[in-house]
Amino acid sequence: MAYKITEECISCGACEGECPNKAISEGASTYQIDPDKCTECVGAHDTSKCAEVCPVEACQLDPAHKETKEQLMAKYKKLHP
Repeated sequence: MAYKITEECISCGACEGECPNKAISEGASTYQIDPDKCTECVGAHDTSKCAEVCPVEACQLDPAHKETKEQLMAKYKKLHP
């Protein structure tokens, strides 16, 4: 399941540099996560770094993008051949 950034985002940018897949970018009013690039940090880290560093807990799992660990790992390998 990919992460999403909720409207609680304060646009601090703490999450952007933590993403190993460059899935996070600055949007019009808040940061956003590209679900096609988000692997929940599977393949790179043991935990989701964006959620760890967010000071307002705006990085949340997105139920609209459910994926298994195997699917997330396959996506990571495709992004990092």
